[in-house]
Amino acid sequence: MGQTFTGLLKAVRARTGQGGTARPEPAAALRLCGDYLAGLAAGGPMNDARQTRLVSAIGGLTAACGTDGDDLFDALLRTGQRALEADGEAETRLALDIAVEATGLRARSKGAWRLRGSASDALGRRDEAVDAYERHLALQQNPASAEDVVRRIATLKDLRACLDEAAGMLPGDDGAALRALHDAPAGQARTAFADVVRRRTAEGGGTADPAVRRLTALYAAYRRLLDRDRMADPLLGGVEPLGVTGLRRLVAGRSVCLVAGAARIADEEKIPGSPLGKLIDGYDLVVRCDTLPAAARRTDLHAVTLRGDTPWTGPAWDRRAGTRLVFGDPLPQWRRSLRARLVAGAQDHIGDATLRRPLDDPALLGEGDWGPRTGTAFTVLRLLDFLDAADRLDLIGFGLPGQLPPREREWVTARATHQDETEMRTALR
Repeated sequence: MGQTFTGLLKAVRARTGQGGTARPEPAAALRLCGDYLAGLAAGGPMNDARQTRLVSAIGGLTAACGTDGDDLFDALLRTGQRALEADGEAETRLALDIAVEATGLRARSKGAWRLRGSASDALGRRDEAVDAYERHLALQQNPASAEDVVRRIATLKDLRACLDEAAGMLPGDDGAALRALHDAPAGQARTAFADVVRRRTAEGGGTADPAVRRLTALYAAYRRLLDRDRMADPLLGGVEPLGVTGLRRLVAGRSVCLVAGAARIADEEKIPGSPLGKLIDGYDLVVRCDTLPAAARRTDLHAVTLRGDTPWTGPAWDRRAGTRLVFGDPLPQWRRSLRARLVAGAQDHIGDATLRRPLDDPALLGEGDWGPRTGTAFTVLRLLDFLDAADRLDLIGFGLPGQLPPREREWVTARATHQDETEMRTALR
């Protein structure tokens, strides 16, 4: 990786005239990427998969320079998105810098303004985030498709209203400090507001004072708004619930593969340098179902099915996965199984009750004729296809005998756009 990484850094610098002849490309973004790569190189070995995907995206951006304008702009946005997903401060600042250049290049790009809003939001620059989100909405032909952005704008405006009212109740430095929190990172804002409330409670004679009670209520509302998207159930090991909107956001614009659990797949995948392993690693989101094979190199979304009133009898869900979807009915049994089988730290998100029976739920697909024995793989596939958000949706290994029942296989065959027996890959979009 070191030699490849160094080569990429040299290529980026060559594109911007740092060590080579400058070329008429988005030089500012490339310089920022070069600075980021130089910082990574100085930090020693890289073992974060999200950073690895960002470096790969930077390579794609560098390679796209000199090509068609749309391809170059798409590569620029993809790099910014990967930087945002990496979730570090340096990466988030890189995402914002890239988004600023992208909106400068194309002021009517919905994706660029969405990226700028998300990066500003992640850095605590909430007024800038609201402005960017509103620019994104203004360009939407169908505002209903951006309900999550509408809600986020409302949340950010409610956060400001809480701070403004609280600041108006406090004279001097405390009031000024609270107003400044609107553009502070969430952790800093939470701590500083709490300190003001504690101090005012001590000075004002406790909660018997109506002003102190109102200030405390504003602080509580502010905390709830800050944590709105992170409502962790302590009985679920602190994991964050994920609903339909969150799942759509997870897969939107990404390449997704659903990998069969066949022993042949697992055996070939674990061979170092195998073509199948490289194929699977090339996807943004890897989905697996039911019992995870020990050889599975990566699982971003894990789906399992509970059958009727029978508790989950397979292994505990202790294999690492970014998100878990658990399908099952009735609701009480589903809840008990989650709380009994989830292992704290083994996942970041768990599908909530709105995703527990997507095929026969009238609020989603409402296709109840599939029956209770529908396989987990088909259930998650049909759900992802219904959301219609993934840039690419492929099946790996489901052409092998026994991987899908006849009716489910017929559904896949009727909608397949490409089949490659050598790669054992079936493309749905």
